[in-house]
Amino acid sequence: MQGQFTGRHMLFSMIGFFGVIIAVNLVMAVFANTSWTGLVVKNSYVASQEFNGRIAANQAQARRGWTAEVTLDGPRLRYRLTDADGKAVIPDRVSMTISRPTHENADQTVMLESAKDGAFLSPAPPAPGIWNIKAVATWADGTRDARVFRVTVPR
Repeated sequence: MQGQFTGRHMLFSMIGFFGVIIAVNLVMAVFANTSWTGLVVKNSYVASQEFNGRIAANQAQARRGWTAEVTLDGPRLRYRLTDADGKAVIPDRVSMTISRPTHENADQTVMLESAKDGAFLSPAPPAPGIWNIKAVATWADGTRDARVFRVTVPR
């Protein structure tokens, strides 16, 4: 008889069905294991011990009443810190950690160059896309001002 469904057909159907499911699961497991780790901090115990110090630093920063902004100045990132009166606050140095929101492979930390109007410029333009930016302004006396921004760089 032609076209009859036999036990062998059922066996191959089951092997094919479960083979596809197992193959997809293996591919997804490999992608999950080789992409973003999900880590926010390397050592949660140390981060918990530093928590109160970070809260105090953030409160001191808020009391200063300074405002910071990151904008695009041509192809480069521009960081500017101003006081409550709108005058430039000029730190000794500014570093910027630039990272993608979705993965850690493109993370980079750069030192910004001083510009003429009290602003600071990144040494090179970031690639197009969405970036998380942590800018840290530092003074010789140890004062720090750390801010986090999200910037979209157009194509």
